[in-house]
Amino acid sequence: MRNCRSIILLVLLLCALPSNAQDIELFQQFNGRFDYTAIGNTLNPFENNLDFSFCFPLESSSADLNLSSDATIIAAYLYWAGSGFGDQEVALNGMTITAEDTYTVDYTEPFSETLTYFSCYADITDLIISNGNITYTFSDLDITNDLTTTPGYCNNRTNFAGWSIYIIYEDDTLPLNQLNLYQGLEIINRNNQEKIISIDNLNVIDNVGAKIGFLAWEGDNNLNFGESLSINNNILSNPPLNLADNAFNGTNSFTNSNTYYNCDLDVYDIQDNINIGDTSAEIRLTTGALDEFGVFRADLIILNNIVTVLNSQLPDARIVMDDYDVNCGDRSITIDFTISNTNSTDALPANTPIAFYADGSLVGQSSTINVIPIDGIETQTVTFSLPETISDIFLLIAVVDDDGTGMSTVIEINETNNSNEQLIELLVVPPIQELPEQIACNEGFNSATFNLIELFNQSISVSTNSSFFESISDLESNTNEITDPEFYNNTSNPITIYVRVDNPPCYDAYEFIVSVENCPPYVPEGFSPNDDGTNDWFNIQGLYDVFENHELKIYNRYGTLIFEGDNDTKWYGRINRGINNKGNLVPVGTYFYVLNPNDSNYDSQIGWVYVNY
Repeated sequence: MRNCRSIILLVLLLCALPSNAQDIELFQQFNGRFDYTAIGNTLNPFENNLDFSFCFPLESSSADLNLSSDATIIAAYLYWAGSGFGDQEVALNGMTITAEDTYTVDYTEPFSETLTYFSCYADITDLIISNGNITYTFSDLDITNDLTTTPGYCNNRTNFAGWSIYIIYEDDTLPLNQLNLYQGLEIINRNNQEKIISIDNLNVIDNVGAKIGFLAWEGDNNLNFGESLSINNNILSNPPLNLADNAFNGTNSFTNSNTYYNCDLDVYDIQDNINIGDTSAEIRLTTGALDEFGVFRADLIILNNIVTVLNSQLPDARIVMDDYDVNCGDRSITIDFTISNTNSTDALPANTPIAFYADGSLVGQSSTINVIPIDGIETQTVTFSLPETISDIFLLIAVVDDDGTGMSTVIEINETNNSNEQLIELLVVPPIQELPEQIACNEGFNSATFNLIELFNQSISVSTNSSFFESISDLESNTNEITDPEFYNNTSNPITIYVRVDNPPCYDAYEFIVSVENCPPYVPEGFSPNDDGTNDWFNIQGLYDVFENHELKIYNRYGTLIFEGDNDTKWYGRINRGINNKGNLVPVGTYFYVLNPNDSNYDSQIGWVYVNY
């Protein structure tokens, strides 16, 4: 007989197949004077493992809500579950409810078909607030097709359906609590006899009054084989309703009912199972053991959500924009603001992030510098530039405890009072006005001397001071002003000159181009290369460093080339061409020149020059 038991157990384990699931994880967190209650009911007329007469669920079932008059409803969530792939549209008191999400898990018996189970949820906060303490009737759940086409549900006695409503409420008489709601869908059964779920985001300050709640499906009162529910290796129990070896048994702790067939809505005191300072906890579920005849048996349990309520001390960050400063034509803004931690029960950490949004777009960030004590404040100033996509009139929203993505990094008493807004208008400079171009003769190397004041006043008559700049950025920042505008030498050709004219509260801006062009050179009729320091070379004015690529050729009266020059080689009356007399001064007389400016705007020029000593 012992060998037979071992063989049966071995075959079952070898044939076990993995289950499908959605990990249970944090769904919502509430910090403040919060607690929760839950109502719900089964749609099974009896426990499915005790009564084999039914396959299909009831058409409806009801439950009463009885909240204290001191309670303010903050949120309410409806959960419904059953065999099959799910029905996403049900009714509550005749009102259609559509699922916001659906979770599924799979279970495969050895030598059998895969069975799928589902859970749906919907946010019904407005409905519960509107109706308050009344009887709620759940209906219109249709899983008939799944139960009909897949006989394994009823044959295996895992045909179930049920519902529950979680209500999170605020009450000023409550201590400061942190309430975490975790949800998903995970399964244990004979194939997977243990499930460990780690829950985080806890902040245990005081474990007095700490509690944990569960919503689970398909538990059976008469299948308590190796069944346990523990937290941090401490087995939970709530006798006589929930025994240590039969936690999932079709009970409702809120009504002390043991007829919540194949559904479990239970809550446990855990103040002796967690420690102050804990930030996480480990939930462990088990099922499966040999019965009195040596046959391995196990319950099928589907865990839908977990709720923890823990006493907590928290900061409460707030921000106020005290003042702001904008400059003319400048898209940067300076904000003076104050961070406070009033009505809190803990200090606000340093480096708490701060985000600034202009018309919904992130435009700047900062963070707190110091730890801000209870009822303390911190003032700061921040400057940031606005992108061109932001309009000139915009709504600026400052948010403390916002990392720039809308996410919080600090758990607070109140997560809804972290922002402050201000309508802001930028000081816009009128469009820059364009004035006529100003042209001067090239004085050398594409440069000339301009009287900018005179040129500007020829176009615009102003009675206030004007300032001149070489770039629009310098004009806007009012830096690097041209220091001597009456004797301005251009630094490039052409160049745009920008003019700033005071016009409170801002200024007017103008621009005009100054450019240099090559003017016709002036050729003298003679020179005397006698080294007396006066008129010693053939100085063609407006040629050198102006027509930088010019060519100059000098011929004697017989037409013989005696000199070739360019921008670097001027004619001082000496010969540099021919075999004889190189380097010698030419005799007194008339000589002929050919000047090629190598400028597309000018032709070659031919003339004479007289040399005398």
